[in-house]
Amino acid sequence: MKYIDYYKILGVDKNADEKQIKKAYRKLAIKYHPDKNKGNKQAEEKFKELNEAYTVLSDPEKRKKYDQYGHDWEKFQYAGQSQGASHDFGGARGYGGFNFGGGGTQFEFGGDSDFSDFFNMFFGGSGRGFTTGRSARPIKGQDYSAIADITLEEAYQGTSRLIELGGKKIRVKFKPGVKQGQKLKIKGKGAPGRNGGSAGDLYIEVRISNNTGFERDGSDLRKKIDVDLYTAVLGGEIEVETIDYKKVKIKIPAGTQNGKVFRIKGKGMPKYNSSGAHGDLYLSVNVLIPQNLTDEEKSLFKKLRDLRE
Repeated sequence: MKYIDYYKILGVDKNADEKQIKKAYRKLAIKYHPDKNKGNKQAEEKFKELNEAYTVLSDPEKRKKYDQYGHDWEKFQYAGQSQGASHDFGGARGYGGFNFGGGGTQFEFGGDSDFSDFFNMFFGGSGRGFTTGRSARPIKGQDYSAIADITLEEAYQGTSRLIELGGKKIRVKFKPGVKQGQKLKIKGKGAPGRNGGSAGDLYIEVRISNNTGFERDGSDLRKKIDVDLYTAVLGGEIEVETIDYKKVKIKIPAGTQNGKVFRIKGKGMPKYNSSGAHGDLYLSVNVLIPQNLTDEEKSLFKKLRDLRE
């Protein structure tokens, strides 16, 4: 049986950290995902290899044992068979998975991968290798992971997604104020455990799209507002729409400069898990210079300039 180099499969260095491993897996999983390579058996096999490699290298315990005993796995195999030694490396079949679809309403998972004999022998996946006739210990099921796509407005208001997992539908709720990259854990919704072990968990990473004109800064929001030259010079009042489509009136003092920032307290994003608490809204003034002036208007501006000199 041939040794499998999981680092080589993912194209990462043996000293790669968790983020580098995850990034490499995502990139390759998207490339070789069956939905993008229908009918391509080579891509399907590559995807299985990636899932197996990620299952090992993303799990600190599995990775440690793989790094420690990997190249000598045959030695430990024969030692276990001849001496009755127990080398229980544990482990369960892996489940890859990220959301490759659009809209954020469906979560797609790699599914139960048919892992290699090397994996099964090394981690006890098939009950062979480094285990003895003793009862196997309970093993927690592998975790699932997915990405949920929501909009900034949904992050403001809170929203939910109905996902299908193993033929069952689960409604996942996202509280107001949820952040980009935030991971939600749903306990017990991963792969079934083995030998009486508990089920794995479902981890959902939030990805937020934004085409609102507002820029998020933690719990605050920022936005540029256009103010005509005359209001900026003489002062006045303008109406601004907030992210929840409500209107607020802003007093513009006479002589307001371009780039002036106004703060509206409590009109930012909801603070996550803090009922009723919001950040602030910061409005940056963009003074609009009049275009296509008539001769008379130009003349008046010249007179104004002369008066100021």
